[in-house]
Amino acid sequence: MSKQIQEAYICAATRLPIGKSGRGYYKNTRPDELLVRAIQAALAQVPGLDPKAIEDAIIGCSFPEGEQGMNIARVGAVLSGLPNTVGGVTVNRYCASGITALQMAADRIRVGEAEVMIAGGVESMSMVPMGGNKPSLSPLIFERDENIGIAYGMGLTAEKVASQWKISREAQDEFAVESHRRAQAAIAAGHFKAEMTPFEVIERSPNLQDGSIAERRRVVEIDEGPRADTSMEGLARLKPVFAAKGSVTAGNSSQTSDGAGALIVASEAAVKRFGLTPLARFVSFAVRGVPPEIMGIGPIEAIPAALKLAGITAADLDWVELNEAFAAQSLAVLNDLDSKGIVLDRSKVNPNGGAIALGHPLGATGAIRAASVIHGLRRTGGKYGMVTMCVGAGQGAAGIIERL
Repeated sequence: MSKQIQEAYICAATRLPIGKSGRGYYKNTRPDELLVRAIQAALAQVPGLDPKAIEDAIIGCSFPEGEQGMNIARVGAVLSGLPNTVGGVTVNRYCASGITALQMAADRIRVGEAEVMIAGGVESMSMVPMGGNKPSLSPLIFERDENIGIAYGMGLTAEKVASQWKISREAQDEFAVESHRRAQAAIAAGHFKAEMTPFEVIERSPNLQDGSIAERRRVVEIDEGPRADTSMEGLARLKPVFAAKGSVTAGNSSQTSDGAGALIVASEAAVKRFGLTPLARFVSFAVRGVPPEIMGIGPIEAIPAALKLAGITAADLDWVELNEAFAAQSLAVLNDLDSKGIVLDRSKVNPNGGAIALGHPLGATGAIRAASVIHGLRRTGGKYGMVTMCVGAGQGAAGIIERL
């Protein structure tokens, strides 16, 4: 017997401050600890919810190995203090892992298979590097020229996008400067407070002489990446890092980062039974493939599809989180969509800055930016928001959310 499709409501959404990988806030903090804090903070936003009603925790992670292996979703659910009845599954769609986790959680509810779900994402690029601890590419990739793009580093794909869509170095640097400017302005105005949960970093070091352990604690409350001193002059001094005569630099690329985010998704019946207050409705999601060597252009295919499924146009979007993997691909996406009549208002695209300033903890980013959209819409009174990004190996993803 077929079931009627029902709505999926987001009743809690939060994320941790994003730290710089390798040397930042969370360099010695395990990713499962980040995830636990995000889940617990999301649960605290729905005090009337019976945790036993939660069916599953779906968590995105781009490189689920090492410290973030062993099904970190299930580990995070258990360590969060949830009942053992709550399941956990880790999903990987690279940079779109977090938004895919939200889509999967919403779909379970929409088809009537669950009433309450946890969705989220986590990534520690400090502990698990880009590509993982043991990269291993299939030899089949190199047997056909059209597949070689799978083996390209993301920086090289950005160079190819910059060349094909004619994105100048100056335009990329201007985009990066604006990302930092917007992020600094948002921090100064307190715009991130509603979406962000502070994290207490605990660092321990042994005293080899007396055997004692010294403990240092500090609470981090803002993203670590934005820089007030970012300028065109400073960025112009940086050399290309992916191609000798290229235009993509560390300054106009996203920052490698650590972070986590979590959301609580519920059915209408669960909302009524537990007295929850929906923040937003998950409206639509689309993913599309593109040639791997120009993976950065993926959103040009996913965005129109997601808009069509939602039954709205680009003009209806009041907030867009377009993940800034690279300035080159972000500009190429915007320009290409313009040429097709799908115009995204630049003032509504990453109004609080993007990944170039704020950081990009890969599999966590989709969940983090979903929290940004939800709280941004609530603060400004907008109705529809979108999270979209390019995805490694040649994909684009886009999810649309409606504020309630």
